[in-house]
Amino acid sequence: MKIANKKVTAERLVRDALEKAKHFEDYHIFTFIDEEGALKKAREIDTKIAKGEKVGRLAGVPYALKDNFLSPRGETRASALMLEGFTSPVTATSVKKLEDEGAIMIGRTNMDAFAHGSSTENSYYGPTLNSHDRERVAGGSSGGSAVAVALDIVEFATGSDTGGSIRQPASFNGIYGLKPTYGCISRYGVVAMASSTDCIGFFTKTLEDMDLLMSIASGRDDKDMTTLPDFYEKSEGYTDKKMRIGVIREFDNDSVDQNIREALKKKIDLLKSKGHEIVELDMPALKYGLAAYYILVPAEVASNLSRHDGVRYGFRSENSKDLDSLYENSRSEGFMPENKRRIMIGNFVLSSGFYDAYFLKAAKARTLIVKEYEQAFSKCDFILTPVSPNPAFKLGEKVNDPVAMYLEDVMSVSLNLAGVPGLAIPAGETKDGISLGLQLVGPRRSDKCLIEFAKELQ
Repeated sequence: MKIANKKVTAERLVRDALEKAKHFEDYHIFTFIDEEGALKKAREIDTKIAKGEKVGRLAGVPYALKDNFLSPRGETRASALMLEGFTSPVTATSVKKLEDEGAIMIGRTNMDAFAHGSSTENSYYGPTLNSHDRERVAGGSSGGSAVAVALDIVEFATGSDTGGSIRQPASFNGIYGLKPTYGCISRYGVVAMASSTDCIGFFTKTLEDMDLLMSIASGRDDKDMTTLPDFYEKSEGYTDKKMRIGVIREFDNDSVDQNIREALKKKIDLLKSKGHEIVELDMPALKYGLAAYYILVPAEVASNLSRHDGVRYGFRSENSKDLDSLYENSRSEGFMPENKRRIMIGNFVLSSGFYDAYFLKAAKARTLIVKEYEQAFSKCDFILTPVSPNPAFKLGEKVNDPVAMYLEDVMSVSLNLAGVPGLAIPAGETKDGISLGLQLVGPRRSDKCLIEFAKELQ
């Protein structure tokens, strides 16, 4: 609105964002900065406003783009060597919607390569540093996007969430992060990790901004047949009635950091003081969530990454004498260790003799989890839970221990398996200034009400 009312120019906002990006360069937030392209778009918007022409709802607003969103501006590398040199001929539907409304992308943000990770330490370009403590991780896989918003470089940033990749870094950096209902926002033009759990969402500093972005980006897309008809704008939203808030009994134990348990209790007390009812939930099937996730998702990862062979586009090894060695060397050199780990797990659980023992059982466990969430939401309106059992951990602390890293996702992956929305909300800080976050979970298609009700927790 300030731009449209000529209180500030789009060019000024973009220059400020670019200056901040350079100031925080040592945080390794961006893999690409498009200074020339961003300023050109800003001047075009300022010219339109000067002529009295109509501009979009995001006119001149700088934003950061996670590096797995396709756009012709800069290389889309998903922070992996395997995609180095790849410039997309298409634009992701979500990106097009944002930029049709005048949003200006200033750069691409760092991430775990191909979105495989929970700390952004698996990036080919090095880790992103936490916005509050440079010795700690930013979270992942969307760490760069979260830190870009937390450090006030941009107003918002895009993210993708396959098992917590928006909510966890949002929690680690003290901002809002939304994983919408599966199919709410088109996945067309986003590098696939696991197609049945990938969701597109945003990082913001305010709930009002989140609501605006969702109203712009959500809706049916003929290029993505998993998208839902536009329900977001038609949703009733929160109507100030007293709500029933579920608390999952299985997530309240000694394995959860004491700071997070205290933050959860404070929010529960706040809700009680406002007259909302707290309902204790037993959800025993959630104990299978992490195991099911790390069978089903690697299976889809192995399938989706099979297209990267060093032949058609992206990285190609120069140490190859024949076609077989070209495939072998390109994939061996182009993928990060975590990429290879998930490819191997995925191919193993899909292989003859192990499909029934692993993949089929995991699929059945997923069905149990879906039904358990349906039963839970018959008893309550929303669920309040931690995002992760721990605050941001130290850089290097878990990167060489895959099991410890996977356990960071124990409270987030079940939402992706069930397809329900989850909103990470700031929940204070530790005594050392480390951000704490919780997540508000709703039934499918409750995204708008979820965002509006989150104001009760501010």
